[in-house]
Amino acid sequence: MRYSKYLAPTLKEVPAEAEIVSHKLMLRAGMIRKLAAGVYSLLPLGVRVIRKVEAIIREEMNKAGALEVFLPSIQPAGLWKESGRWNMYGKELLRITDRHDREFCYGPTHEEVITDLVRRELRSYRDLPVNLYQIQTKFRDEIRPRFGLMRAREFSMKDAYSFDVNDEAAGESYALMKKAYNSIFKRCGLRFRAVEADTGQIGGSFSHEFMVLAESGEDLIAYCDQCDYSANVEKVSLVADNTDPPTGSYKPAEKVHTPGKGSIDDVSEFLNRPRSTFIKTLIYKTDNENKELVAALCRGDHEINHTKLARALDVNEVVLADEDDVIRATGAPVGYAGAMGLAIPVMADNGVRSMQNAVTGANEADAHIINVNPGRDFPDARYADIRQPVEGDLCPKCGPGKLLLARGIEVGHIFKLGSKYSESLGATFLDKQGAEKHMIMGCYGIGVARTAAAAIEQNHDEQGIIWPVSIAPFDISILPLNIDDQQVVSTAEKLYDDMIKSGMEALLDDREARPGVKFKDADLIGLPLQVIVGKKGLANGVVEIKIRKTGEKISVPVDEAVSRAVTILSDL
Repeated sequence: MRYSKYLAPTLKEVPAEAEIVSHKLMLRAGMIRKLAAGVYSLLPLGVRVIRKVEAIIREEMNKAGALEVFLPSIQPAGLWKESGRWNMYGKELLRITDRHDREFCYGPTHEEVITDLVRRELRSYRDLPVNLYQIQTKFRDEIRPRFGLMRAREFSMKDAYSFDVNDEAAGESYALMKKAYNSIFKRCGLRFRAVEADTGQIGGSFSHEFMVLAESGEDLIAYCDQCDYSANVEKVSLVADNTDPPTGSYKPAEKVHTPGKGSIDDVSEFLNRPRSTFIKTLIYKTDNENKELVAALCRGDHEINHTKLARALDVNEVVLADEDDVIRATGAPVGYAGAMGLAIPVMADNGVRSMQNAVTGANEADAHIINVNPGRDFPDARYADIRQPVEGDLCPKCGPGKLLLARGIEVGHIFKLGSKYSESLGATFLDKQGAEKHMIMGCYGIGVARTAAAAIEQNHDEQGIIWPVSIAPFDISILPLNIDDQQVVSTAEKLYDDMIKSGMEALLDDREARPGVKFKDADLIGLPLQVIVGKKGLANGVVEIKIRKTGEKISVPVDEAVSRAVTILSDL
């Protein structure tokens, strides 16, 4: 491809809208352009990267025995009402009405559609197992789309769905997909971890997220320093240091005056007590029918994990109560809540059970209570693991190991769904005895464009992108520095032709631009290799090969440039 005929409009300045590295560099490198909030056009360079990712996905999915389909993106509301998700999914579901006033949605996922297809076509155990996948555009009406392709409203996803006769067979399908996902992300050149995860709105009994490790990641994962355990912080089953009730003497509870001290930090300093001796009380509103309020308790140096709390309460979601609700529940302003005497349910973290002579709010402005003991002072509290992990927590798998925390970008998610959708949508088969049974399902998603963006988050420097070879838009950039010199131009043209014949994908920068512009754009776009053709080098019969990842420059004879480039690429 000739740069002069290519649409790659690079930018010198960072667009104001861009917050993270991948968003900045994809805009600057001319890969994407914004059409609306969370909706982007892919330009030719971007398309080439996406097609490379898709090709890897297809190869590994086909190798695992999955069959490609292509399903409608517009889905009838009736299917979603059958599954029970029409109202549950919330405002992220883009609902539309056709000219006949029939309700549809623009699919954010395809469990309903694929289950409807399978229930119509497959009837016998002989038809199973089957795994169907597609690469399709999805739409989720994110309340706050940001980070370019990382959190867009319209995006490309590979989604696959397996159907099996029983749990054991479904486990085998799940294991095949987990293996395929590991191969996909390794081939994309990513450093990642497969972590245990919450199933969220998709549902099901078990899931793994594939997290690319990057400081810009929105997700926090925990992993053991001694074994292979890793999990999203929402899924980590924490081992409390001690969950037994205290055995020492209880001091009498005493109210103390804490004027203007509404935060734990302020009260800790005022009373000269460590945060770990405080019982933090937060008021939450649930999403159940009555919008019930509940008090959640944890140690003062810990934080509540909202997903764990919702799971413990058996609701879909919890949100922090507003000031009016806090006053209604506690009789005090925000910052002075305590579990003693509350009329609302109390859910405490396991670590609270063993606390003794602790400090908590008095449900009264400018007052706290010291010498609080959970078993004595709020005996009706329920206990569960509802807190956020911290570094140094014990590993729930191996015991002696300690948990470490890292940020990650979710690029893939696999779920063991069970019969959640097959039951609600009536996807059944006849077993060997002729009995009708529900199919056991799994679903498996990969964010295609998000994978490309995550690769940039891991592979960049101050000059621009550094693409892994497997998903780079081109293999090599040929830079003739003196476009008015016939020998330079003819040498660059011949190298371009020979590299294409050798199987490499080359981009010839034949623009009438200064060398500095070509160098900057080449580094920004980030192709693995650059071949620099200049008068000085040709006078000595050599060209220069630059390895983008390391910055190393190698002078090679002109007639060896192609073979050396092939060798270097194969080693990257």
